[in-house]
Amino acid sequence: MIALLVVLIFSSCEDVIQVDVPTEEPRLIIDAVVRVDTSIQFNAVRVKVSLTDSFFGSVPPANLQQITMNNLDNPMTGPDTPALLETEPGSGIYEKYFSTEELVRDRWFLSIRYDDTFYVGFAEFAPSVPFDNLEFGDDVLFDDNDTELKVTFTDLEERDDFYIFDFDFENYLVSEDEFYQGQQFEFSYFYDDILLEGEDLDISILGADQEFYNYMDLLIQQSEGDFGPFETPALTVRGNIFNVTDIDNIDSFDNVDNEGNFPLGYFAIVQEFKETIIVE
Repeated sequence: MIALLVVLIFSSCEDVIQVDVPTEEPRLIIDAVVRVDTSIQFNAVRVKVSLTDSFFGSVPPANLQQITMNNLDNPMTGPDTPALLETEPGSGIYEKYFSTEELVRDRWFLSIRYDDTFYVGFAEFAPSVPFDNLEFGDDVLFDDNDTELKVTFTDLEERDDFYIFDFDFENYLVSEDEFYQGQQFEFSYFYDDILLEGEDLDISILGADQEFYNYMDLLIQQSEGDFGPFETPALTVRGNIFNVTDIDNIDSFDNVDNEGNFPLGYFAIVQEFKETIIVE
């Protein structure tokens, strides 16, 4: 625990109080959600890695020793090296282009080495469907300043689908097709922040498997819309990336000396359909 001194000045009086806030050893925050545009031949795999600081501290980028993404089904194909390179020194953003055909077809293994600690995750492609229509509506939810965005898409009948919607400005929503499988579905999303007329909004629909859907659903509930799910050290929901430094059983990623030592974040490879709409 650490003590934070807060000075409150009110009505010309000064009081000094002590507030105890929680702290913990720094963790990696790994945003490894790979968004795939299947209409192009190569896609950029971009992974953002940062490090938690104190409860009220900043979220600095992490300087990794190595980060690779390997094709488990066809290890001899693809780029000469699976290593991702930092886009700019000190940015904490690592990138490399991979074949779209391979990203969609095969299973993938992410490996990260940081401070002589090893982290791994597995992922395979989750498909999505395009938007049928995006348009602004006139309804409000709680406040007259609310902005309604009406979303329409058509689910595929032959599979069980999970979706993650990215409404820009770190606004996310999850949905599953249990009650509209194989049908066209329309819903409204409400922005409670004031949007500027003429402003561009980038709206995406992402595919997901059930595990990624559950993970994002829990993060959205915890964040309560105040911050992005990959941008705060306050959230400690366990994803699918594991610390395997002390592992002694390949069949159990929890079989380590300290099972509470895990990074924040998720590794997923998902199809993305994106549309831009102008605020009216």
